[in-house]
Amino acid sequence: MLIKNKLFIIIVGCGRLGSYLANKLSGDGHSLVVIDVREQSFDVLSTEYSGFRIAGDATEIAVLKEAKADTADLLIAATREDNVNLMVSQVAQKIFHVPKVMARVFEPKRESVYRTLGIEIFSPTSLVGDFFLESLIVSQMVPKKESKK
Repeated sequence: MLIKNKLFIIIVGCGRLGSYLANKLSGDGHSLVVIDVREQSFDVLSTEYSGFRIAGDATEIAVLKEAKADTADLLIAATREDNVNLMVSQVAQKIFHVPKVMARVFEPKRESVYRTLGIEIFSPTSLVGDFFLESLIVSQMVPKKESKK
């Protein structure tokens, strides 16, 4: 179990990341609602997924109301669109008062905007880029093998 307390979690976006999180968190016994604009996106959820699915646009307040965002402990915005993730995150915070909001952001230049709004962000671009840079630094510390002549 990843999180000790049982939470009510809304995940916006049911692609690779959203479905991965939904399957893991559902398996840990959390209550979930997954929202995606495409009904067929839910096909990637495991047969053990026990949460709800809403086919709709999470940038529409009515869809977040249907998901009961006003009672959520956590909302994760995991779509492929930075603008959608930002909009949904802000609405979750400001209108529905979701205590914890997390969002994926692809464009590193936007990270500071999300942070100033109090949104916890995860940037695959920055995370992987930093990993590569750190790996380069470590590889420079390892002596090169002398080539045989």
